[in-house]
Formats: sequence, C-alpha cells, structure tokens
Amino acid sequence: MKNIFSLAIFLICIQFAKAQSATITGKVSAPNNAFDFASIALQGTTFAVITDSLGNYNLKNIPVGTYKINISSVGYRTIEKKISIKDKDSLIINFQLLSLANQLNDVVVSGTMKEVSRLESPVPVEVFTPLFFRKNPTPNIYEALQNVNGVRPQLNCAVCNTGDIHINGLEGPYTMVLIDGMPIVSSLSTVYGLSGIPNALVERIEIVKGPASSLYGSEAVGGLINIITKKPSNAPLFSADLFGTSWQEYNADIGFKTNAGKKISVLTGINYFNFNNRVDNNRDNFTDVTLQNRVSVFQKWNFNRTKNRLFSIATRYMYEDRWGGDMRWNRSFRGGNQIYGESIYTNRWEVLGNYQLPTIQKLMLSFSYNNHKQDSRYGTVIYNAQQNIAFGQLTWDKKIGSNDLLLGTALRYTFYDDNTPATATPNILNPLNNPQKTILPGVFVQDEITLNKKQKLLLGFRYDYNTYHGNIFTPRLAYKYTINDKNILRLNAGTGFRVVNLFTEDHAALTGARVVEIKNTLNPEKSYNANLNYIKKIYAPNGNFLGLDASAFYTYFNNRIVGDFETNPNKIIYDNLNGYAISKGLSLNADIAFYNGLKIIVGGTLMENTLTQNGLTQQQILTENFTGTWAVSYKIKKLNLGLDYTGNIYSPMRLPLLGNTDPRKPFSPWWSIQNIQLTYDGFKNIQIYGGVKNLLNWTPNRGNPFIIARSNDPFDQNLQIDNPYGLTFDTNYVYAPNQGIRAFGGVRVNIK
Repeated sequence: MKNIFSLAIFLICIQFAKAQSATITGKVSAPNNAFDFASIALQGTTFAVITDSLGNYNLKNIPVGTYKINISSVGYRTIEKKISIKDKDSLIINFQLLSLANQLNDVVVSGTMKEVSRLESPVPVEVFTPLFFRKNPTPNIYEALQNVNGVRPQLNCAVCNTGDIHINGLEGPYTMVLIDGMPIVSSLSTVYGLSGIPNALVERIEIVKGPASSLYGSEAVGGLINIITKKPSNAPLFSADLFGTSWQEYNADIGFKTNAGKKISVLTGINYFNFNNRVDNNRDNFTDVTLQNRVSVFQKWNFNRTKNRLFSIATRYMYEDRWGGDMRWNRSFRGGNQIYGESIYTNRWEVLGNYQLPTIQKLMLSFSYNNHKQDSRYGTVIYNAQQNIAFGQLTWDKKIGSNDLLLGTALRYTFYDDNTPATATPNILNPLNNPQKTILPGVFVQDEITLNKKQKLLLGFRYDYNTYHGNIFTPRLAYKYTINDKNILRLNAGTGFRVVNLFTEDHAALTGARVVEIKNTLNPEKSYNANLNYIKKIYAPNGNFLGLDASAFYTYFNNRIVGDFETNPNKIIYDNLNGYAISKGLSLNADIAFYNGLKIIVGGTLMENTLTQNGLTQQQILTENFTGTWAVSYKIKKLNLGLDYTGNIYSPMRLPLLGNTDPRKPFSPWWSIQNIQLTYDGFKNIQIYGGVKNLLNWTPNRGNPFIIARSNDPFDQNLQIDNPYGLTFDTNYVYAPNQGIRAFGGVRVNIK
C-alpha cells in the first residue's frame, strides 16, 4: 500500500511539473545571415541546445522561474539575457551575434606597414568596410568619405569641381593615399586618384590620422588613407552595383574573378560613371555640377607559391573627361575666349606589386609605377602636365625576442613636366623647359617592443635624401597600454616633411583671373605631431554593444606654405609662412549596436586650425571648427528591409573673398548634408535599394548673391561695365557641393 501511495504522489508531481512548464523558440543570426551551431543554454540548469543549419533553436519543458539565457559561439560576443518563465509560456526570442573579428581584430597594414590586428597595433587605425559605405552609395571613394568623422571631401573649384581630402582640417596635400599599402596616388593625381577606383574591388579602407612620415615619407603629414583591394580568393565570382539619380547620374561598378591555371587567380573590376545633364538651378548661366564621363579598369593577379609566399601584381587604367562652365559651351570653344569653360582630360595608368623573396628571412619587395597625363583648359589658360613616378621598396620583417623589427629601404623617382613656370628655367627673357627630376632614396627602421603583456613601445626613424632639399630626418614614437580587453590607450608622436608643387596641388593657381606670385624660393614644410587615443568597449549582458574611440591631436608647422588671397584681390601670393601654423583638436566616435538590429555610428571633431603671420593669428581658410557625422541603420527582418539614415554637419569656415567690397558672406553658415536609403534583400543574391540624397536641399548659394564672381564676364573684358563691387572673375569661393536634393535607385548582384 505504501508503494502504491508513493507511486501516485510521483505521478501527480510529474503531471504538475508538466502543467508548470514552458517553451522558448527563436532564431540566432549574425549580420546578413543565419547562424548555425550556436549554443543556447539556461545558466545553472541542464537546459541547453544547439541551433540547426537555419539558426533555429527550441528549449522545451522549462519550469516556471527566472533564468539567464546564454547564447555563445566561438569568435562571437556572448549574449546574456534575463528572462521570466510563467505557466505555459511559449516565448519567441531571436538573437543576433556580433563578431569579435569585426570589432577588435581587423587586419591593419597602414599603421606599422605590417599585418597586425587592429587590437594589437600601437598605432590607432580606423577601418571601414564596403558595408559602411553602402549606407550612402556614391560613384567614387572621394564622395564616400563624407560620412567618416574628421574626414571631409573639399571642393576647390566651383566650375570643374576638383577637390581633395581634408583630415582633421589639414588640406589634401597633407594626406597620403595608398592602394594596398603602396603610395600610388601622387600629388598631381590626388585630385583625381580617388575617383575611378572600382568599389567592387575594395575590401576595406584604413585611415590613420596623424604622423606617418617615418614610414611613408613625404605627404604623410596629416595622415593617410589606405585602400585595400580584395584577394581573389575572398572575392565573389561576380558582383555588380548599378545605380542612377534623378539628376541623370549613372554609375556601374562590376567585379568578377577567374582562374588562369591552377596557381593563378585574377580579379577584375570595371567602373563607369556618366553625368551629362546640364543643370543651372542658381541661374548664373554656369553649370552647377561638372559634367563627367569616366571609365576605370582594375585587374589584380595573385600567384600561389610554395610556403604561401606572397606574389601579386595589379594594374589600373583610368580615363576621365570632365567639364564645367557656361551652359552654352561645347568642345569647339575649348581654350578660346568666346565662351568660358574648364575642360580636363585625364589619362592615367599604374602598376603595383608585392613579391616575397624565396629566402628563409621574411623579405618583401614592393614596387609601383604610374604615368599621369593631364590636358586641361581653364578658359584660355592651358595646363598640360605629365608625371611619372617609379617606386621600389625592400623590407625585412624579423622578430627577435620581445622586439618586432622592420627595416626597409625605399627609392622614389619622380618626373614632372608642365607648361607653367614650375618647370621653366629662371631666365625671364628666354625661359626654357626644365622638367623636375627628383630622386628620393630613403631608409627606415622600426622596432615594436613588447614591454609586457599590457604595454608596447614602437620606435621609428627614417632618413631621406631629396635631390633639391638635401637631408631629411623623421623620427617617430608610439606607445600602447592595454588596460584590459575593453580599455586601450595609445600615444603617437613624430615629425613630418612635405615638398610642395603649387601647380599640382592648388587648383586656385590655375583658375580664375588672379595672377600667381611666388615671393621667394619655397622651402619644404616641416611638422611636429602628437596624437593621444583612448578606446573603450562596453558589452551589456543583453547583447548590446557600445564602442567609444576618443582622440586628442596636435600638429605644429614650420615653413607652412599658404596662398594669400586677401592682400591683393587680383593676385594669389605664395610664400613660406613668416611664423607658424597649428592644427589641434578633440575627436570622439561612438559605435552602438543593439541586439534587436539597430546600429548607430556617430562622431564629432572639435578642432582649431590657425595661421600665425607676423604676430597675427587667424583661422585657416576653408576649415571648420566642428564637424559631425552619423549613420543610423535598422533592419526590419520580416520585410527583408533595411533603413539607413546618414548625414554630416559642419560649423562656419572662413571663405576666400575678393576684398572688402565682395558682397558674398565671409563665413559659411552651419550646413548639413543628409540622406536616407531603403534596401530590400528578399531575393537571392540580389539587393534593390533607393532613397533621397541631400534631404534638406542644401546648396552654398543660399543667402549669397552669387557663388562665381563675374560669371557674366569670365574673361574680364568689361570690368568697367555693370561692376558695382569692383570684382574680377573668380571660381574659388566654394565650400560645399552645389548639388541639391535628388532621388536615387539601384540594384546590387552578388554571386559567390
């Protein structure tokens, strides 16, 4: 009888437990795909399952209570979430895992010229993938950088729309642009080099803000931008990105890979951009946006060698035809004085490669060659130029105990010829053509010392000999202190130098009616740089993530070369600054990811760029004191619909006027460019996207009587007629894109 009673009690308990139980089902995913073989467990219990191939999981017969559910997988951030189970609950909980590789361990080559993880690098490097730039699709990398904090594409001409890249307020010539770690984009082509690189081939873009001259030499004063192209093994079989806008801009970006035998893989990218629609919304009878026709072809060959030694060769060809000016202009007026137009033909080809020598020691030979020809007409001003640059570099990478050594030698040969006084003999009565031929050999050494598990010290030194300027020394120091895996402190300091060629770097020297005057022989610029960086990462138990990246920077210039637009409104006077220049500021980036799919990237930079001449300090022209950027993204999974809201904002900057009588505003207002995009990815291998650019319809002509001075008299033939302000023709008053609101739409195809 006692046994029967015990059995009855046991059966009743089982039935009671079944009545007091619940289930939890859901799906685990990583960005853009389901996640299989993730572990889901209730802490402190035996309830645990593994997701299936579609990322689904099912926990059954869970007793009533409060638990912590744990979701984990190797290489991804573990999620912990507190849940309460009630009687007969049937909960559906979905999770998205965030990759540790994407957050911490991006491969970086820019900062120290060797492949190290972003987490371990003593030099702070910002890494951006194509996914970031797709939030606001653009036809070239130049425009894509507008959403990177502290980086601003700056237009330098209101007619031909050429520009450069400012980093922390320093102009484009202070920024070095690399492709796969090679300084392929030189001074003449910095304006055009970022256009025409096929976006389909870009693996990531690395940005270093601050000194890098000790490794890369001249031009790496303000920072560098390294465009890393894809390895054929990692690239899709075929990809295409086609889009157009309501302004009749059309862009095609196509990439594909093939095999040329068992040991050779080939990656090809083609970019074509066309804008042939004359728009004059501000009614000055000049094109608001330059018309362009551009084609670029890039091909990269990878060779499989024994012991995985590297050997790759890449080539690129770009042709661009752009013009802006009087709405009546056509090619028959090119270079004439009847109807004004600025017409630029650019032909450029380049080859670059990396070859690891078949030696026991790790010796890497890097080489590149580029040929850039430019045929330009700025009204009646003719600018024909050719630049050839050959570059070779040999590095030895060796670890000895706690020392990670990098030794290298480099040689750069530059040939530059044009039809300006820059390449003429100083004989005024009988000037002869005298092309510049610069040989720049250099050696550098870098030692990354591991002091202990938390501290690293990097010491670097470079010596260059310039044909015209002699010996140049650029030391460097970097220190990294890893407080823990969530807090990292970095300090970088060094010097830089830059040799200036006005006619390749400053568009103002060629356009408009001003006369260029060079007062003295220009000496190389020198700089002293320091950068303090702090990274903080916060992982919430519910899977949310917050990353903070804060920096303080300071650069002091000697021999700074500036153009004086104000002493004489009819001249641009160039000279080394009789004083000094300072660039300093604070920068903060925040990366916020919520487990529900909402992602926010926001950044701001507060800076001051001043020139001190003869004891008088003033703000640098065309440099803001504050810049901010943001990107807000959210995925509605049930609808396969993604939403991206991106934008930037800039504080007032001092603008180049033609004197006290110029009625245009001396300072720009606060201005902002904002964009919104919807993306549908419910089809296999296909994305459809569309949206609106420049939602606020902002253009720089707001509140100004005109942007281009004397557009009715571009050849200054009637200065005494209808000229109440006493101005001459001028195209240099520009600070923002003169392109208003427009719709866009496109399609992406990706076949793996």
